[in-house]
Amino acid sequence: MTDTEMNDRRLPVGIQSFEVIRKGGYLYVDKTDMIWRLANRGKKYNYLSRPRRFGKSILVDTLRAYFEGKKELFEGLKVMELEKEWTCYPVIRLDMSCGGATPEELNSYLDDAFYKLEQKYEVAVRPEASLAVRFQNIIETMFQKTGKQAVILIDEYDSPLQHSWKTPDHDACTAIYKSVFAVLKKEDEHERFVFITGITKFTQISLFSVLNNLSNISFDAPYATICGISKQEAADNFMPEIEAMGEENGWTPEETLKQLTAYYDGYHFCSDNMVDIFNPFSLINALSDKKLRNYWASSGATSLLPKFIDDMEIRLNDFDHCALLSSIIESSDVTGGGPELFLYQSGYLTIKGYMNGTYLLGIPNFEVRQALNEIVLPTLSMRKGNDIQSPQAFLNLYLNMGNLPEAMKCLKALVADVPYSNKKLASMDMEERYRLILSTIFNAIGCRVEVEKMISTGRIDMVVETSTIIYVLELKLSNNGGVNAAAEQIKAKRYAEPFKADKRKIIALAIELEDLGKGLIDWKEVSFA
Repeated sequence: MTDTEMNDRRLPVGIQSFEVIRKGGYLYVDKTDMIWRLANRGKKYNYLSRPRRFGKSILVDTLRAYFEGKKELFEGLKVMELEKEWTCYPVIRLDMSCGGATPEELNSYLDDAFYKLEQKYEVAVRPEASLAVRFQNIIETMFQKTGKQAVILIDEYDSPLQHSWKTPDHDACTAIYKSVFAVLKKEDEHERFVFITGITKFTQISLFSVLNNLSNISFDAPYATICGISKQEAADNFMPEIEAMGEENGWTPEETLKQLTAYYDGYHFCSDNMVDIFNPFSLINALSDKKLRNYWASSGATSLLPKFIDDMEIRLNDFDHCALLSSIIESSDVTGGGPELFLYQSGYLTIKGYMNGTYLLGIPNFEVRQALNEIVLPTLSMRKGNDIQSPQAFLNLYLNMGNLPEAMKCLKALVADVPYSNKKLASMDMEERYRLILSTIFNAIGCRVEVEKMISTGRIDMVVETSTIIYVLELKLSNNGGVNAAAEQIKAKRYAEPFKADKRKIIALAIELEDLGKGLIDWKEVSFA
């Protein structure tokens, strides 16, 4: 591909308008065959849950363009082989992410949205009319003036409820929802299609308690890839960008795709269709920047974690290998379903398997793992976030350089007295405490970490990978032989052997840790043949 051809390819970074993407010549992963099937399958009320920044808004906007009959935007796409009539319906689109976190903000957003629709369709409004009455009048007037049933698209319905949860405003926000959205069932005869997206599920509001025929497509195999990008779609649509990213970083296209997969892939949304899904926000940004960065978390994805998860720093490893009954994950309210349900719905966990009515869950990819560890590290180390940022940064620098004396100084500073001081770790034995803290530190700075890695000759305490070096770590308490015993075990069990085929440098480290929890005492690099 020539430079001119490459420059003509435009990645839709941050664009959520289907019309802008199509008219602006941006690259578009064609989902319109699935969208057509969804719109024409005969089920009026539909709900889709996906994590934030996962393409829900562009899906809603594409549905809007389809129902408004904007045929010209779909030229060359799959839907053209399926749709023959292109009927124009009146459409109501509500983006509840603009609804704020207080009843006043929610009222204000709905008042403004309804006012614009009332102006457009010349709806007669009584000054004393409630939001619910106004919503009902809008739907009925649309039908009267166009002769067509209304299409109602509600994007990010749960945003005000998430942000008001555990605040005095939550009940008042819920009351507004119950009043306004009860209209959807009442106006059934005037509605062609209702589509609702969200992240978490609040079942006590009318969307779920009143719309008892609401079809939850979140776990349906035909729609597993309706949001996000599969590996095949990435290869089919973005190979020039993948190749350009590889050239920038000295990787082959295959290595680039492997790196992107490790960082951003690994989501599954259906036990019957376990195709791997990339986080589209992160993938598109990485291809645009030609860098592997933590895009999703830095966009605010982790802001709600403290509201729903207690003792995250202690429980993180357990969450990486957990399970939920299908009845919980598919239908329960997030406020009573436990932390695993919130972590799944919001994208920190994904489906790893399914057996006999039980979903097996785990962290989907490296980006999410690093983000979670970065969040819990200040609490786990009992330090303020800004107190550990410099030691973290230098540790990352020195590990990548292979400067062991300086790296160990940073590590010693981060670990000092933590197991001894942190009372939440009291139920763990001392080695387990140290493994938790060290793995969290390494994960948080962007290393790939495997704890207690099994090989043919034994079990390695920890393998820590940077882009240039693989570190093989054996940990020993002072009262269990210390650094010398750790070094002998590395040699005797040939812990470095399985990694020799890797082109990166291998460094084996014996580390001694104080048995009363006072931190890192000594270390030694272990030579091997």
